[in-house]
Amino acid sequence: MELKLIQLKFPEDTNIILGQSHFIKTVEDLYEAMVNSVPGIQFGLAFCEASGPCLIRKDGTDNELIELAVENMLSLGAGHSFMIIMRGAFPINVLPAVKDCREVVQIFCATANPVQVIVAQSEQGRGILGVIDGSSPQGIELDTDISHRKKFLLDIGYKR
Repeated sequence: MELKLIQLKFPEDTNIILGQSHFIKTVEDLYEAMVNSVPGIQFGLAFCEASGPCLIRKDGTDNELIELAVENMLSLGAGHSFMIIMRGAFPINVLPAVKDCREVVQIFCATANPVQVIVAQSEQGRGILGVIDGSSPQGIELDTDISHRKKFLLDIGYKR
C-alpha cells in the first residue's frame, strides 16, 4: 500500500463538500439536494464510480464548476467518493440535504479552506483516509477575535 497526499484545487470564491457514498444514483440525488436547498445555486458535482465501468459521473448547474469537480476527482481517483464545488452558497445551506441522501456514507469536509486529501492506494484501487482542512491553530481567540467572529457572522447573514 502507498500513501499519497492530493491537493484539491478550487477557486477562492467557492466552498466544497468532499464525501463518500455507495451507489451510482448519488449523482441524481445530490443534484436534487443541491437545487432544492438553494434556488439558483451554482455548483458542480463529480462522483467516482467504484464498479462496472468505473466512470467519473458528473452533474451540476455551472459548467466551470462541473469541470473543476471532475478534475479534482480524476486526481483523487478514490472509489465511491464525491465532490461538490459551490459558488454563492455555503455548505451550511446544503449539508442537511446532502447528509440526508440515502447514498451518502460520510462527509470528509465542507470548507472554503485549502484541502489536502490523504489517499491510500493498493493493487485494488484508492480510498480516502482523511483530509487536512486549512491550517493548524495559532492561538486562542481573545475578546477582539470574538467580536470579529460575531461581526463576520452578521455580515454574511448568520447571527447568533
